[in-house]
Amino acid sequence: MSRPLVVLGVSRSGTTLLRVVLDRSPGIAIPDESFFVPVLARRHRRTIDVERFLDDVARIPTIKAWGLRVDDVRPRVRSGMATGDAIAAIFEAYAERRGKPRWGDKTPMYMRHLPLLEHLFPEAQYVHLVRDGRDAALSFLEMPEGTFTRTWAHPTTPAQFACVWRTEVSAARTLGRRVGGARYHEVRYEDLVVDPTAVVTTICSFAEIPFQPDMLAYAGTVDVSDKPHQLRLRRPPTPGVRSWREDMSASDVAAFEAVAGDLLEELGYEVTSSRSSVRGSTARVWYDARLAAWNASASLVQRSPLWRRRHPRLSP
Repeated sequence: MSRPLVVLGVSRSGTTLLRVVLDRSPGIAIPDESFFVPVLARRHRRTIDVERFLDDVARIPTIKAWGLRVDDVRPRVRSGMATGDAIAAIFEAYAERRGKPRWGDKTPMYMRHLPLLEHLFPEAQYVHLVRDGRDAALSFLEMPEGTFTRTWAHPTTPAQFACVWRTEVSAARTLGRRVGGARYHEVRYEDLVVDPTAVVTTICSFAEIPFQPDMLAYAGTVDVSDKPHQLRLRRPPTPGVRSWREDMSASDVAAFEAVAGDLLEELGYEVTSSRSSVRGSTARVWYDARLAAWNASASLVQRSPLWRRRHPRLSP
């Protein structure tokens, strides 16, 4: 099994940019967001039955959108195979079709499933893209309807998003301390858009994949016709697309910092206000309750209306 490279990050636009760039290396294939890993892991615990596993694979629209068929995966799996190895076989089949020796994944939803990723892919490397949470909040809260599956745990305010950002960034950094520097590499979105060559070169060195200058010449080559939230891929990396100093109200800045100001400071970002806020503590209670329910089972995603429409025969 080839060693996976998992791109982590709360910033959907930032991780998408990084995926597009890294996927242009001849050393790795990173498809569009998968979404199916927690679902297959839940449905096929520990080991797989080949026919049941392949029956599920055949029903996942994402896999078809990648240009894969069940027959591409079948030779790579066997009954009794560990579930993680069987899921990896899907990605390996994709990488083979692309003529690449290694595979990766970029699905921001998996920031809620880091222990599962560790269990399924014990040799995985992780690249964690960190972005100032206030800019990430502006980007997230402006995402058009239908961009991703929404549930009742979906943040709708900067303070609520601060809970997501603080929890998920902290969890990824904890993962990094646990697995060590050979398997975890942290980069800043702000550095990526200012000096993409330097940042991408360090990532390629960490992951031991070839760097080529044309990896950054993606502008105009990515089809975003059905992805209005990715229109910035039509141009090179651009600093200052979001600015919380200019675009976020003082009250929203204070509410975000009341929840996540400690992590902003730890990461070296500027903090402008006091963090003793009732609104901030209320937002934490809001998110903690929903996070507990979210992490209890991957089936929460499956119960959303969008999931049921897209995966009618995989829904509980």
